Amino acid sequence: MKILVVHNRYRSEQPSGENNVVDAEVALLRSAGHDVRLFERRSDDIASMSLAGKVSVPLRVPWNPAARTELASRLRMDRPDVVHIHNTFPLLSPSVVAACTDAHVPTVATLHNYGMVCPPGTLYRDGQVCTSCVGGQPVPAVQHGCYRGSRIATVPMAVSTAVNRRRWWSGISRFFCISGAQRELLVSAGMPAEKLMVKHNFVEEPPVRRELPGEHVLYLGRMTEEKGIRLLMQAWPRADVGMPLVLAGTGPLSDEVTAWAATRRDVQYLGLRTKEECRQLLARASAVVVPSVWLEAFGLVVVEAMAAGVPTVAPAHGAFPELVDAEVTGLLHRPGDVSTLAECLRRIVAPARNQEMGEAARLRYEKDFTPSVGLDRLIAGYQAAIG
Repeated sequence: MKILVVHNRYRSEQPSGENNVVDAEVALLRSAGHDVRLFERRSDDIASMSLAGKVSVPLRVPWNPAARTELASRLRMDRPDVVHIHNTFPLLSPSVVAACTDAHVPTVATLHNYGMVCPPGTLYRDGQVCTSCVGGQPVPAVQHGCYRGSRIATVPMAVSTAVNRRRWWSGISRFFCISGAQRELLVSAGMPAEKLMVKHNFVEEPPVRRELPGEHVLYLGRMTEEKGIRLLMQAWPRADVGMPLVLAGTGPLSDEVTAWAATRRDVQYLGLRTKEECRQLLARASAVVVPSVWLEAFGLVVVEAMAAGVPTVAPAHGAFPELVDAEVTGLLHRPGDVSTLAECLRRIVAPARNQEMGEAARLRYEKDFTPSVGLDRLIAGYQAAIG
């Protein structure tokens, strides 16, 4: 099969789960013998643009005719069997959908977030879950400046969401939702249910897995409010788990986390770590904690923990209830609740139960999240679009 992957890569200064997923899928497809070609833009390139070029970027977010023209040329030249669109913000725009429609090429799109119904794609505002724009026009997003806290910065994204919604829905043959929870919300917002199929992200077999009892509880992710790091800082002193908390990652709250960790002997903040270092931390973990307060469309670190044979503590909302089998592969706490998070942290490190949960988590990974499962679902989606 000849596949053209369309993606706007996020800035390299911030680790991107979406970039990692795209790279992993491309490598997987190529290893299976498929001819995969790329049509990409890189957000890193904005920094080297002229002043006029930088000023024009927001104007091209809703519609970039140059991207449409260039993709149309590639489609004529490469003649792919299917096009797979990932991210189009900010340098590609939904004009690439029009190019595929004009060329009569079957097209699929992975929905990595909630951008179809929420301009910033997060469903999160002022410290809580927000669905004000779901099922309607994105006026509230502009009123509240939901993207980067700026009304001006939010306008191009809101305009793109409003004017291109029907183009996406009619021009894409199949949408890959990365969780059932995401699909359910998008269907409730009016997206065509028959075009939405669930395709969980997969995780490669880790080079190391947990073999000995864990040494620490691990938080692995961005240091941001929506990821629940402040909630974790409140819950940890109450948990009294008897082993250290290790924090790895970076973000806007890094200084706050550093200051807090310095006051506690049972907390170690490592900052940003390499992929290999993160794998080693996972393999030595008693449990992974993912205390997100927003509605995650997926939870890649949960599946990475499963692959390493490590159970997870996560909130009972978003994609987590379908990723974490409560009381089997991990524990679910009440979203945003300090006391139930602390209780789950305390319970999950109990030795006998912890070992059982870790083994069950590994079995769940082998059943649902391996590369072979991911490849089967990718090809099934492509064939459905072509059909």
